[in-house]
Amino acid sequence: MIISTISYGDTMWDTSNDYRLKVTEKSVELFIRTVDRANLKGRWSKKQALEAAHKMVPEVQSLYYSYLSPAEMAQSDQLTSLENLCQEVVEALGGEFWNRQFLQMADRAEREKLEEVLAKIKFFINTINGLRNRILLGEIKDPVMGIDIKKGEILSVAKHPAAEKLLICNLNLGKRAITVVTNDLTLKDGDKVAVAILPPENFLGVTSEGMFLGAGEGVLKGVVGDLGDIPHGIPLESLNEARNLVEAFLK
Repeated sequence: MIISTISYGDTMWDTSNDYRLKVTEKSVELFIRTVDRANLKGRWSKKQALEAAHKMVPEVQSLYYSYLSPAEMAQSDQLTSLENLCQEVVEALGGEFWNRQFLQMADRAEREKLEEVLAKIKFFINTINGLRNRILLGEIKDPVMGIDIKKGEILSVAKHPAAEKLLICNLNLGKRAITVVTNDLTLKDGDKVAVAILPPENFLGVTSEGMFLGAGEGVLKGVVGDLGDIPHGIPLESLNEARNLVEAFLK
C-alpha cells in the first residue's frame, strides 16, 4: 500500500471520520447542485437523476453512524444501494455514453462551461463506483483515501491557449481518459505518471480532472504498476498536496 496508515486494530472503526464516506457525501452534494443548475441539451431526465441522487443521502448517513468495519461496509446493503442508485443516475443521463450527446449538441460558445459541468458529474459517478474498492483497502484514516490515486499514461500534450506556463495533458487510465492541467512543462507523450482524481477545477477556461503527483523536482515519471490501478512505490510526500486539496473540498 502506498499510503501512510493509522490502523485501529481490534477497536471499533469510526465510520463517522472515514474520509471515503466524507468525500462520497460531498460528491453527492456537488452532483445535486451541478445538475439542478444545469441546462443540458439532449434526451435525459433531470427529475429522475436528482431523485436518485437525493436517495443516496440517507444511505451515506446510515453508513456514517454504522461503525461497521471496512470489510462489513463493503458487503452492506447501503453500499449496494448507492451503486444501484448511481446506475439509475447514469440511465437518467442517457445511458453508458451519456456525456457524448451533451457534447455533440453543444455549440462552441457553450463548450467550456459544459466540459466543467460534465467533469463534475463524472467525478461524482466515479466516486460512487470506486467506493467499494477504496473501502476494501481497510482501516486507513487519511484524506487521500477519499479519492482514487491511479497510474496513467500521457496520450497527448498541448500548450494551454491562455497560459504559457501550463500544459494540457490527455491521460489514459485504461478504461477511461481524463484531462489534467499541469505546470510541469517537461511532460511528454508516453510518460507513465501517477494522478490523483480530484474535484474538477477550471484553469483559465480548461477543466482539469486531477493532479499529477510529484516530489522534489516536478511530476513523478516512470511510475510502476498496472494502467488504471494504484501505482507502486509512490513517495509519501508526493501525496501531501492531494491531501490538502481533499481537505479543502470537504470544507
